[in-house]
Amino acid sequence: MLRLDDISYSVAGRPLIEHASATIPDGHKVGLVGRNGTGKTTLFRLIRGELALETGDITLPSRARIGGVAQEVPGNEVSLIDTVLAADTERAELLAESESSTDGTRIAEIQTRLADIDAWSAEARAASILKGLGFNDAEQRMPCSAFSGGWRMRVALAAVLFAQPDLLLLDEPTNYLDLEGALWLESYLARYPHTVLVVSHDRGLLNRAVGSILHLEDRKLTLYQGGYDSFAKTRAARLAAAQSEAKKQEARRAHLQSYVDRFRYKADKAKQAQARIKALARMEPITQPQEAALRRFTFPEPEELSPPILRLEGAAVGYDGEQVLSRLDLRIDQDDRIALLGRNGEGKSTLSKLLAGKLSPMDGRVHSASKLRVGYFAQHQVEELHVDETPIDHIRRLRPDEAPAKLRARLGGFGIGAEQAETLVRGLSGGQKARLSLMLATLDAPHLLILDEPTNHLDIESREALVEALTAYSGAVILVSHDMHLLELVADRLWLVKDGRVAPYEGDLTAYRTMLLSGDAPAKTASKPKPAKPKRPSRDTLLALRQDLRKCEQRVDKLNEMRDRISAKLADPAMYDEANVNDAAEWQKKFAEVEDGLARAETLWMAALERLEEAEG
Repeated sequence: MLRLDDISYSVAGRPLIEHASATIPDGHKVGLVGRNGTGKTTLFRLIRGELALETGDITLPSRARIGGVAQEVPGNEVSLIDTVLAADTERAELLAESESSTDGTRIAEIQTRLADIDAWSAEARAASILKGLGFNDAEQRMPCSAFSGGWRMRVALAAVLFAQPDLLLLDEPTNYLDLEGALWLESYLARYPHTVLVVSHDRGLLNRAVGSILHLEDRKLTLYQGGYDSFAKTRAARLAAAQSEAKKQEARRAHLQSYVDRFRYKADKAKQAQARIKALARMEPITQPQEAALRRFTFPEPEELSPPILRLEGAAVGYDGEQVLSRLDLRIDQDDRIALLGRNGEGKSTLSKLLAGKLSPMDGRVHSASKLRVGYFAQHQVEELHVDETPIDHIRRLRPDEAPAKLRARLGGFGIGAEQAETLVRGLSGGQKARLSLMLATLDAPHLLILDEPTNHLDIESREALVEALTAYSGAVILVSHDMHLLELVADRLWLVKDGRVAPYEGDLTAYRTMLLSGDAPAKTASKPKPAKPKRPSRDTLLALRQDLRKCEQRVDKLNEMRDRISAKLADPAMYDEANVNDAAEWQKKFAEVEDGLARAETLWMAALERLEEAEG
């Protein structure tokens, strides 16, 4: 059992945690949440004993082992599998002693203990963890020096999972994982045999891998039962109650103060006024819980282009003369929301770079609208910001003629306030850097926005703001993300990148998750399946289906309007004058493309309508 009893800690005289208490029973999986800067990482350091408490106690069972991800795995020549195996120090020490010991009794004790800790299956367990985090059999035998820093962090995560400490502390573990690795980790943590405390902004992980939420707010700790969605509902009710009570108290205070102001200097009312003054002094203010402001994103709106805005015909792409993806026949319209699925190394980022124009096709053709603007955000761009410049400097370089007030307004639209605008990038938080990179990627109002892991370093409120912005955005969106919640709310089409090809994925994200966790094995069906009892869809499912139908209807309406405009243009006799022959051909081509897009949109609309009717019974 982990017990936090009346703990306090300050940083530079500012109280960060103040007389906070919580108890976490053995074996429980708990998500630690709270606004950035409230002290979640500091709490981990206090639990590990790296910082000294000012008041209170933190107690654990005697000899309990605490484990967390090392900040960096050395780039040495030790193989990945041996690095992970070495994390179980007891096993390593026993094996070493068994090699040198000559005492028969001690050798027997060592062998018994090795059997108790299942030492002989250790390599298989380590290999399974590494595979789940994205390393194939050949890569597991390669030295750590062959991998970049992000991949080494996966090795560090694999090592601590293999060691199975009694208390596992994880701080944003999915930040360096792809979707497949994040889903595997969710499943692994749900089965982990000991206590887990994880800081995460990934709603999927906080709903599926933990059973409780520990909320750090107002320098206090509150433990809620259930996953994140349950916590959010309970907290919303608490906020509403606090706001209601605060309003009532404010009205009561105003009434008392009004009486005091009117009668305190009148002799016949002085006693009553003094009584009210005392009542005001005794009235302790009802403070509402701190609520993280939903820091919205404001994407500039692009003008409308005729569909398709991008089309690939037999395209191939790769590096150094070697193809990674080939025979690509893909089409993107301006209202598309596409998520790229596929295991790491299959080519999702390569496809993103091809669509962004950062890689040229090695074969085939890429057709794009003549005025197409593409915005591209990748995680590495956050690291490539100029650390010795301010956000204002970054945007001024791209908009040298704009007034400072307008530049600040652009930054403000991405939650970068006046103070941060003049702060050197090296002094910004990870979330603020990500916001700056997103602002730079969308500065030109792109018709196609490609986002490769945009949520790293963004807190939950910022992720919700990003969902809202992408839903309202009138350009096309290509998403690569490990955040299932983001993909479920934004994407309406799925492309699977696998075996050098890209094709539509016919299932939904739930089916994809099931496929990954089952190791790509086809679903087994019983010889005589019993008919399943119809299950009433949840309210959230029905809302999502209705939202999908509305999107499809809007897409059909938009294309019908576009077809009518082009038809009117083509109906003009002047269009067929000798001087306009080329223009007429171009408009006829656009009309055919719109007709094609309209047929596809109507098919999607009918499918969405059928899904909703089936769900509603």
